[in-house]
Amino acid sequence: MKNKLILFEGKEIRRTWHNEEWWFVIEDIISILTNSIDPKGYLKDMRRRDEELAKGWGQIATLLDFQTAGGIQKINCANTEGAFRLIQSIPSPKAEPFKLWLAKTGYERIQEIENPELAQNRARAYYELKGYPKDWIEKRLRGIAIRQDLTKEWEDRGVVEEKDFAILTNEISKATFGKTVQEYKDFKGLERNNQNLRDHMTDWELILTMVGEKATTDIAIAKDAQGFSENKDAAKEGGDIAGNTRRQIEQKTGKTLVSSDNFMHLTDVTLAKKEEKKKLN
Repeated sequence: MKNKLILFEGKEIRRTWHNEEWWFVIEDIISILTNSIDPKGYLKDMRRRDEELAKGWGQIATLLDFQTAGGIQKINCANTEGAFRLIQSIPSPKAEPFKLWLAKTGYERIQEIENPELAQNRARAYYELKGYPKDWIEKRLRGIAIRQDLTKEWEDRGVVEEKDFAILTNEISKATFGKTVQEYKDFKGLERNNQNLRDHMTDWELILTMVGEKATTDIAIAKDAQGFSENKDAAKEGGDIAGNTRRQIEQKTGKTLVSSDNFMHLTDVTLAKKEEKKKLN
């Protein structure tokens, strides 16, 4: 989906579709709730006042592309969950009405925050609709749960910056497959920024990813890794376990498990079905 504008009490909020959910421009939210003429400055003050907000900023804000008068620019955005966290730090009479408005725009996401099982059920339905095999879907969903356990562990151990999460993930990926996440996406021919690499992995790639991330989680716990550096070592060790497993299987089967295969054809089929449905209606 393209970037879109949405109105709250007649005022515009920019939003964009990313990773299967809406993300809202943080400055627009602050401007509306505070009537500040300098939302960037207000945000800086907020982060200074609220230490917990500052610590978790990497999990709230994500830089996403927006078309502006000066061309494509990256702007800090928050999903529904992140927007709710921001509202907690803003004393404003508009806070409650804004929560209700946000609830309508991201209702399903809010339900999932309160009941994670709903998120799993919706994810299963989403993959089934696209035409993924059922056994692949079960591996994908299990991988999501393992990934969530790992990122929660990293947060608890002092890893808070988005870039640090990306670096640690790349450490596991390089040790497991010999490629960073972006290199792997390029290898599979994935072009769009919002295409999730794991949605285009084979069964073995999903399994090895789970092995690497689960091993990393257990190693971090066993060694009581604290901070970025120690968790980076744990990520490398966890990835090495998965990488060694991959190489042993490849040696026994004579086949590489690092595949350029993707599921782009399912996206094309899904879009074709939607277009056909429109014509029938």
